[in-house]
Amino acid sequence: MKRIGVVGIPGGWSTERMVAAVEQRTGFRLLVDMSKVRLDLSSGKVFYGEHDLSALDALVVKKIAPSYTPSALDRMEILRFLEERGLPVFSRARSIIRLIDRLSCTVGLRSGGIPMPPTTVTEDVEEAMAAVEDYGRAVFKPLFSSKARGMTVIEPGPEMQEQIEDFKAEGNPVMYIQKMVEHPGLDLGVTFIGGEYVTTYARKGSGASWNTTTQSGGKYVAVTPSQEVIDLAHKAQALFDMSFTCVDVVQTPDGPQIYEVSAFGGFRGLLDACGLDAAAMYADHVLGRLS
Repeated sequence: MKRIGVVGIPGGWSTERMVAAVEQRTGFRLLVDMSKVRLDLSSGKVFYGEHDLSALDALVVKKIAPSYTPSALDRMEILRFLEERGLPVFSRARSIIRLIDRLSCTVGLRSGGIPMPPTTVTEDVEEAMAAVEDYGRAVFKPLFSSKARGMTVIEPGPEMQEQIEDFKAEGNPVMYIQKMVEHPGLDLGVTFIGGEYVTTYARKGSGASWNTTTQSGGKYVAVTPSQEVIDLAHKAQALFDMSFTCVDVVQTPDGPQIYEVSAFGGFRGLLDACGLDAAAMYADHVLGRLS
């Protein structure tokens, strides 16, 4: 029997599905809440209650925290410690660390030659204003966020400087500014397990918001992407060596472009739009790798 723990959020929909899928296949159940983990450097062990995580056969990281924050990187460092001492971690801790921070992900994508919407990163308000003037309409994104949380759209005008200063004052000393590109009202989630293409779903906007997230009324729908989209997404995710991920792709007049590669990937879109049980597929992949 393999003893595989799942790092996630107790009560979280995708976490509970992942735990259940692992338990169904192994007879072992352990949901690890990172807020209650203890790293003992002197012994080289990591404990969750009475469980010595270093004695497990593997860990699957479904979610590291309820939201992306710099402290999530600290939690990942604990898992990297375990990984470097020989514990298999899915996805690899060093890979996830590169994706939690939006700027780190962007640098990886652009260094790999991946097309993205025009983007400016600066701490200077005047430089940010110049970027907005250049782009015409820009999305200001926190470096640590998901599902459009904390994002705001700013356009040239008399309120532009105040809006930028407010965004910076709200915990965003480094401002990540991306041109709002034309798109057909949906974003694609191109999914991979073990680097192999699985399927694609889309988040279709409701028309009531600038973004397509389900929090803003969007819904998941099935799509059939072009081979160009699949090939681009495959190239993007290969830069990070993830066990399970979704690549966010947007179709623009200049061709497909990448927003980001997900640090954890979503299960809900695959189930609602495509009828696929991603937790079961991921659990099978992990067990296959361990054997």
